[in-house]
Amino acid sequence: MAPDRHSRDDHTHPRHLVRSHAHEEDIPGTVNLQTVEGDDTAYGQALFPVPADDPNDPLQWSNFKKTMILLICAAYSFLGNSALLGPSVYIGIYSKEFNISPTVASGLVSYPNLAFGFGSLILVPLYLKIGRRPVMLISMLLFLGGLIGASRASTFSGLMIARVFHGLGSGVCEALPVQLVNDIFFLHERGKRIGYYTVALCLGATGPFYAGYMLAGGYSWRLFFYVEIAFASALFILAFLFVEETTYHRHLQPAPSPRVLSSDNSANADAKEGGVEGIQHVEEEASVVPQRKSFLSTLKPWGAIDHEAEFFLTMVRPFTYFTVPAVFWVISTYGIYIGLGALAFNFTFPLKIVAPPYNWPEKSAGLIALANGSGYLLAIPLTFTSDRLAAHLTRRNGMIREAEMRLPVLLPAMIIAPAGLILYGLTAQYNLHWFGYMAGVAMVNWGAYFYFSFTLAYAVDSYNANTSEMLIAMNLGKQAISFGMGVKLLDWILERGFAVVIAGIFGSVLAANNLALIIFWFYGKKIRIFTKNSWLGGWHKKAAKGGALTH
Repeated sequence: MAPDRHSRDDHTHPRHLVRSHAHEEDIPGTVNLQTVEGDDTAYGQALFPVPADDPNDPLQWSNFKKTMILLICAAYSFLGNSALLGPSVYIGIYSKEFNISPTVASGLVSYPNLAFGFGSLILVPLYLKIGRRPVMLISMLLFLGGLIGASRASTFSGLMIARVFHGLGSGVCEALPVQLVNDIFFLHERGKRIGYYTVALCLGATGPFYAGYMLAGGYSWRLFFYVEIAFASALFILAFLFVEETTYHRHLQPAPSPRVLSSDNSANADAKEGGVEGIQHVEEEASVVPQRKSFLSTLKPWGAIDHEAEFFLTMVRPFTYFTVPAVFWVISTYGIYIGLGALAFNFTFPLKIVAPPYNWPEKSAGLIALANGSGYLLAIPLTFTSDRLAAHLTRRNGMIREAEMRLPVLLPAMIIAPAGLILYGLTAQYNLHWFGYMAGVAMVNWGAYFYFSFTLAYAVDSYNANTSEMLIAMNLGKQAISFGMGVKLLDWILERGFAVVIAGIFGSVLAANNLALIIFWFYGKKIRIFTKNSWLGGWHKKAAKGGALTH
C-alpha cells in the first residue's frame, strides 16, 4: 500500500498522483470498477471518476484541502438553514409586535424558504458561467447583507424583505456542497461526504433552539441575527482563504483493455472490509505533470468565464428533471421532510407547549430543536453504511457498480419515520406527555437523515452529466413542496386537528414517499435505461460536455 497521499498540502510538496482506468458503461449509473495494472484502488476497486495526471485536478488535491472545503460548505449550509428556521420561535412575538395574526407572521419563515429554493435558479447557472468560488463569495455577501437588514428592521414589511433577501442570497448553500462533493471526491467517498453535509443541513433545524434561548437572557429577537452575522462574517473569511475553484475540464482517454488484475484483489478487499478506507496503489508509473498552482494564485476571487455555458438555457433545462423518477424522488423526499420537520414541527410545537396542559415558558419553546438534533446525531454513526454496502455488493457483482447498491440501507428508516409522525400527531391531538413530541420528532429526523443523504447520493450516481441542473430542480421542487405544506398549516390543523393533518394526511404522504424505495431498489436500473433512451436523455447528452444523462 502506498503512503497516504492525503497527509499534507500540495502547494510545496510533490505528491503521488492517483491513476485509474475505471469507466462508466453504456447504462446510466452503471460503472466498471475493475482494476488494471498501475491503478490506485479503494475497497479493492478502481477509482471513479478517473482523474487527470494534473495536481490541479480537484480529485488530486490533498485530503486536508478537500476536508476544509467540505467543512466550510457544510457550515454555510448550517448557517443558511438555521437563519431561515430560527425565527420560527418568534412567530408569537412578531404577531404581537407588528399587530398581525400568527398565520401572517409565519410567512416570515415560509416565504424566505421559498426564496431560498429559487435563489439556486440564478446562482447555480451563474457558477457554471463564472465559477464556483466567485459565486460562493458573492452568495455569502448577499446572505450577510440580508441578515444585517433583518437585524435592523422595524416594520413587518422591512423584516420580510430582508428575510427574503438573505434567503435568496444563501439559496446556493445547498447546491454547492453537493456539487463540490461531486467535483473533489471519488465515487466510493460520496455517500459518506454527502452524509456529512447532510448533518450540517439537518442541524440547521436546531436554529429555533438557539433563538429561543437567546430570549431567556432577556435579549431581543434581534440578537439571533447579530450572532448569525458574526458567524457568517468569519465563514466568509475562511471561504476566501480555503475554497479554491473546483471547476476542471478533464479530457479523458477511452477505457483501455490491458491486463485486468486478479480477482484476488476483491477477495483481499472482502477480508479487509472493516479496515482503512484509504486508497491503495497497485503499481505507480512516473510521468511529467503540470506545476501545482501557488497558494496566492488560488486566492483570486474570480476565475475564467466559460463562454460555452448557456446561462438562460441552464435556467430552463432543470424543469425537465421533474420528469426523471429518481430526481423527483429526491425532490419529494426533501420537500416532505422539510415541510414536516422544519416547518410543521417548528410551527406547532411552540404553540402547543406554552398552552395548557403543558404551560411551558415561551423561552422554552425552542427545546424542540433538541429532538431535531438527537434524531440526526443518532444517525451519524451509520453514515458509512451506504458506501460500505455498495462496495461489498460491487465485489459480489464482478466489480460492476450499480447505483441502486446503496439503497437497502434505507429499509429501517422507511418504517421508523412515518411511525414518528403518527406519534407526534396523536400526542398533539390528545395532549399526551411532552416526551411524545420529542420522541416523534427524533424518529422522523433519524429517518430523514438517511433519506436526505442516500436518495441524493443515488440520484447523483445515476444522473451525473448535468449535476448542477439537477440540483436546481431539487432545490426548487423541495422548497415549493415544503412551502405548500407549511404556508396554511396552522389553518389546516385548526380546522381538522393534529391527528388528521399530521398523523393521518402527512403520515400517509411520507409513507408513500418512503415506499418508493422498493420501486427503485428492484426497477431502478430499468428506469435508468428508459431515461437514457428517451428524448430527455438525448437532449441532456447533447448539453453535457462529455457524457450522457449520467457522467
